[in-house]
Amino acid sequence: MKNRVYGVAAIKSIMSNWNADFTGMPKTTSTGAIFGSDKAFKYPMKKMWENEGEKVLYLKSYIIQSEEKKEEKSKLQPRNLKERYEKIFAPDILENAKSDDVLKNLFSAVDVMNFGATFAEAKQNISITGAVQIGQGYNKYQDTIVETQDILSPFRNSKKDEADASSLGTKIMVDEAHYFYPFSIIPDNYNEYIGIVDGFTGYTKEAYHKFKRACCLGATAIGTNSKAGCENEFALFIECKDESKIYMPNLDSYIDFEKKNGKNRIKMNRLCTLIKDFTNAIAKIEIYINPLEIEVEESLETLGCEFEMKNIFTLENLNK
Repeated sequence: MKNRVYGVAAIKSIMSNWNADFTGMPKTTSTGAIFGSDKAFKYPMKKMWENEGEKVLYLKSYIIQSEEKKEEKSKLQPRNLKERYEKIFAPDILENAKSDDVLKNLFSAVDVMNFGATFAEAKQNISITGAVQIGQGYNKYQDTIVETQDILSPFRNSKKDEADASSLGTKIMVDEAHYFYPFSIIPDNYNEYIGIVDGFTGYTKEAYHKFKRACCLGATAIGTNSKAGCENEFALFIECKDESKIYMPNLDSYIDFEKKNGKNRIKMNRLCTLIKDFTNAIAKIEIYINPLEIEVEESLETLGCEFEMKNIFTLENLNK
């Protein structure tokens, strides 16, 4: 794959907590603006890929600590990077491995092929700048309210000797939020590895299609308590032509969101103004929406590029 891609993906959060800080509150900037980190966006995508049988390196997994370590009790703990690498590829292969072999293995993992890697383990010090770069996802809904819910545990606190009743917990959520994430795909980031890694041809269309599918379905697919109520609702992909030399800024800044007549409306008039001078360099534009809840104003179809509007859940074309 040679062409660059620019886009935006939006996550809806209803009575849920898409990305909490260490206090349990929705993550905010110093000015109080609610946002979600790129890590929060990538995590459901990685879980979706793993559940579908793909190789995913940078994802937490667990191991029972060996009982041979007499000084420590056997317990459940997260794998370190070496253990995770060898679980995916082969046991005890990393210590004397060649860097080109490690690179080949890394690029065979779908998350590394898309997002890159920082790998410093067992005499290897490898840093791969990912072809896919994802920004921070700001909540564009102005009326978001943070809700706090008390939860009664079925157990007393065993760490308090005087405790004689069930303990209380707290669940923190937002009533409604809409996070918009900008992203770019720059295949040229991998050019330096072509010819170094045996059989490596750079970022692939297969990797792009896997990213695009997870971009549309990852949040909807994940099933955790805090993210029940989170789902994908919008995604935009602007694919440049192979020979194109244009560079675009983060596109989320040019998209506005509002609620009107019970519908979630995405306004893209400023985005159309931004890219109207780039149309000769654009090969294709795709927009994915939840058609039952989303209305798109100022469709990019008016720009004259090849354009498709699709259902974000079924990935089927809505133009037909």
